[in-house]
Amino acid sequence: MELGTQLLGVVGWSGSGKTTLLEYLVSHLAAQGKRVNVLKHSHHDIILEPAHKDSARLRRAGAAEILLASPYRYALVHELRDAPEPTLSELLCRLAPSDLILVEGFKWEPIAKLEIHRPSIGKPAIYREDKHIVAVASDVAAPEDLPAGVIWLDLNQPAMVLEWLNHAMQNDLFAIRA
Repeated sequence: MELGTQLLGVVGWSGSGKTTLLEYLVSHLAAQGKRVNVLKHSHHDIILEPAHKDSARLRRAGAAEILLASPYRYALVHELRDAPEPTLSELLCRLAPSDLILVEGFKWEPIAKLEIHRPSIGKPAIYREDKHIVAVASDVAAPEDLPAGVIWLDLNQPAMVLEWLNHAMQNDLFAIRA
């Protein structure tokens, strides 16, 4: 991972709108000429190719890694085979250089985070328990007891979230340091 790259976690409970907001942010940042990588954590198995395809058959046969390549993209599938799941730090090192890495998931990692909070889904706010949350995008007004230093953004105005993120990036607020 390159120094100068910025890193921001995006957290929230399932159904809160993380992917929708990330899709908006990534498309607009890319349109601005920024290179954005996304690292998404899943608690489910990852199926990238149908079971009958050569790459899946070779993986099941015991290959440690399969690099599937085409003129359009490539995907590296690494089988853990009972090895522990890699840490966030180990995974970040596998990414190509970028201006920004957005990490979806890894809720409890000690990195700067934007929380997507929708009270209507019935889950508690994470920012009250996580001092690494620097901003919250929500579809309700900020509470009166909002912790000092936490920015409150309107989730229904994604351009506002993008403006906040651009400003934070310009000021290297999420820069990865040695």
